Amino acid sequence: MSNNQNQSLSTYTEVLDYLYKQLPMFQRVGGAAFKKDLTNTIALCEYLQHPQHKFKSVHVAGTNGKGSSSHYIASILQASGYKTGLYTSPHLKSFTERIKINGQPISEDEVIDFVNRVVPFIDSHKPSFFELTVGMAFEYFASQQVDIAVIEVGMGGRLDSTNVIQPEVALITNISEDHKQFLGDSIEAIAGEKAGIIKQDTPVVISERQTETTPVFEKVASERHAKMYFAEDQYGCYFDEETLVVEKEGLEVFRVRLLPAIQYQAKNVAGVLQVIDILRAHGFEISSAHIKEGLENVTSLAGLKGRWQILAETPLTVCDVGHNKAGVQYVVDQLAKIPYQKLHMVWGAVNDKEIDEILQMLPKDAYYYFCEANIPRALSADILYVWAKSAGLQGTVIKDVNQALAKARSRAHADDIIFIGGSTFVVAEIAEL
Repeated sequence: MSNNQNQSLSTYTEVLDYLYKQLPMFQRVGGAAFKKDLTNTIALCEYLQHPQHKFKSVHVAGTNGKGSSSHYIASILQASGYKTGLYTSPHLKSFTERIKINGQPISEDEVIDFVNRVVPFIDSHKPSFFELTVGMAFEYFASQQVDIAVIEVGMGGRLDSTNVIQPEVALITNISEDHKQFLGDSIEAIAGEKAGIIKQDTPVVISERQTETTPVFEKVASERHAKMYFAEDQYGCYFDEETLVVEKEGLEVFRVRLLPAIQYQAKNVAGVLQVIDILRAHGFEISSAHIKEGLENVTSLAGLKGRWQILAETPLTVCDVGHNKAGVQYVVDQLAKIPYQKLHMVWGAVNDKEIDEILQMLPKDAYYYFCEANIPRALSADILYVWAKSAGLQGTVIKDVNQALAKARSRAHADDIIFIGGSTFVVAEIAEL
């Protein structure tokens, strides 16, 4: 399809094909799609008559936990009766998952209409896929008159396309090494990029106090007169089996059964609850019952997928999108807590991660099925196999994700575990997700 302004794109398939061909997409091609300034985003917002200023918002950045935290906040707001937008990335199954209101993805017709209206802008400015998607989300939330929208940063923060909003509150989750070629080669440098979402006179919540990042956040917050809250100073969250116990200032306030009950969500929930407290102070009416409902029903309300998602009980079959060192460590720790006879790992990666270090972290007692997602950034399963072998891992190459999973299932017994992960894009290709 050529960029003929007089020729409209009539079907959803045509629109997606056009976007994927015309616009560089980081998830598919990597660094070539990364824009190091906000020029295009600002221009697109002007073209759309500044939709980013027409709704209230919460802005969420971080390395790990930002997607889960965004979904939890949105779910609690929905449970409280607010018309709630949610923008996240990347999508797992359908592009429309990125833009949701009250858990319902944007319609294909809305996507078609938006893209046809901005073809002239695409021709003149050549935005990235992410820049255009952010503009689409902002206009959709404004036109649908949401009460509030939760906006997840794509990468970094300071120069991320989402960083043109003026939120009620910002949240920064765990910081660890990821995308170092774009964000900096130290935790402090990466934290500096994430701190870019801290706005003048706007409260900011830090989910997790970390030695390297705290001085960075304190400096930026002080310069911008932004009141900063460390969530753990107010909230303590810990698991009692599958029940999350929430304490505030040392006193238990409620218990909530989280499914899936994964330990790393405890730190995320503390940050989420601190954000909710700030929204309450801004006039949002949110009860403890709403909070419990939102936390317990995050999958059905906000559509959270791919976070320790159980696909089958026998044998226990689980997927998780954790893909950097910190995310993989969470997965490894969680697997270590579950008894099993044999561990089967369906594993793939993209070619811009620290593969050697991650492979060294993986369980040596598992059998691996090395696969590759169907995107240009995917690391060849054959290369992954060679590196894994040198790291002391044993397994076989089955390139197709679902064929690899089928092979694991054919070999697994009832008391085994099958885990699928290593890359968001491997998880995305699971047929039954």
